[in-house]
Amino acid sequence: MQREDQIHHKMLALPPIVAIATPPGRGGIGVLRLSGGREGELLSGVMQAVLATCLSARHATYLPFLHADGSVIDQGIAVWFPAPHSYTGEDVLELQGHGGPTVLRMLLTRCLQAGRSVGLRLAQPGEFTQRAFLNNKLDLAQAESVADLIEASTEAAAKSASASLSGVFSRKVRTLVDAVIHLRMLVEATLDFPEEEIDFLEKADARGQLREILQNVERVLQQAKQGSLLRSGLNVVLVGRPNVGKSSLLNALAGSEVAIVTPIAGTTRDKVTETIQIEGIPLHIIDTAGLRDTTDTVESLGIERTWAEVAKADVILHLRDASEPNAEEESVLAKRLHQHASVQTPRCNIFNKSDLLSQIPESDHQSVWLSAKTGVGIDLLRQRLLHIAGWQFLGEDVFIARERHLDALRTANEHLQTAMTHASENDRALDLFAEELRLSQEALNSITGQFTADDLLGEIFSRFCIGK
Repeated sequence: MQREDQIHHKMLALPPIVAIATPPGRGGIGVLRLSGGREGELLSGVMQAVLATCLSARHATYLPFLHADGSVIDQGIAVWFPAPHSYTGEDVLELQGHGGPTVLRMLLTRCLQAGRSVGLRLAQPGEFTQRAFLNNKLDLAQAESVADLIEASTEAAAKSASASLSGVFSRKVRTLVDAVIHLRMLVEATLDFPEEEIDFLEKADARGQLREILQNVERVLQQAKQGSLLRSGLNVVLVGRPNVGKSSLLNALAGSEVAIVTPIAGTTRDKVTETIQIEGIPLHIIDTAGLRDTTDTVESLGIERTWAEVAKADVILHLRDASEPNAEEESVLAKRLHQHASVQTPRCNIFNKSDLLSQIPESDHQSVWLSAKTGVGIDLLRQRLLHIAGWQFLGEDVFIARERHLDALRTANEHLQTAMTHASENDRALDLFAEELRLSQEALNSITGQFTADDLLGEIFSRFCIGK
């Protein structure tokens, strides 16, 4: 069954849904969104019951929202979007009233009551956007970027999510898929007509075409890595002995006093997290308890949590006192870091309190000498963090991306690399060549949802907020 037929079948079986689309709490306005049906019938009963009128398509109408007995719940604006010209591709009704939680709950209850006969129910998280995907209003990458735009923590991340929503990422993926399909067509045509004895690899320049596709996949993968950084950022964990200046460094990076700083050892007993941004990249800086042997129960718990953060870290900054950089305790701590941290986790030695030295040593790719107190070396550390993260400024080419997108691109790349191996042999390997191309196309199609398992869809949309 083709995807379009599957979608049509699913859409016919879906009941109408309703949800409050604005965040919980009090505000100037609150929005209730309803979606369902394609014939203008499923929600017409709700309009008649709650609004006592029918609305003109795509026109805002100011009117009262009514209880079952005709009394007024609220007054606001109603907008009717008939299918298919709506966010979900279904008939959509939006009611915009005052943003008090009580009045919105009353209006929600009234709509559910009025729509009971047609099966109106509360929407699940992300269900409006899921219906937009099922109805071909958005592909899967665009649908995911809706949530990414809402959750963007930096301006750069918001711009990149907006680019994905407008289809920048999807168009790049479709271009790759079209190139793979074209090559598949040539390969499989050769498999179908072996009697022609055409030297396929040479005459069709299959290796040249495949080489170009591989280069383009690598380019898109690099762009996607940057987009993934913008979306998720990095967890940067500060570790070190007590009083080496972890909290001072956190404050220096954040530009404010977010952590308590005292000369008393063991002041920080639990993690303190602050998100900063460097060139639009969100960095989650985590200050942890000083690592030492202690009999204090609370401090011991803090140290246990420090090791837990080390195990999850994307980057580890090992802080040392610049005035005693080779202290015996540091070598012991370095060994323990090696035991608790992943071997793939990048680490950088930070020598703090360099303002106490008569001459500051040169920083290198493994270490940074700085003073959290005076700010000397902080800018260098920021740039070092970007380098560790692998950030490269790509101008307007950056789009938001998720880990699953990176996995799909890596999988496609692996199959294309294997296809190149078969293409480098002889025509007897063309069937394997064709299969690797098919698997590569399948991996790429999973990004936009042309080939996506239902359980993956459920996982993706369940992470959305209700009402979106």
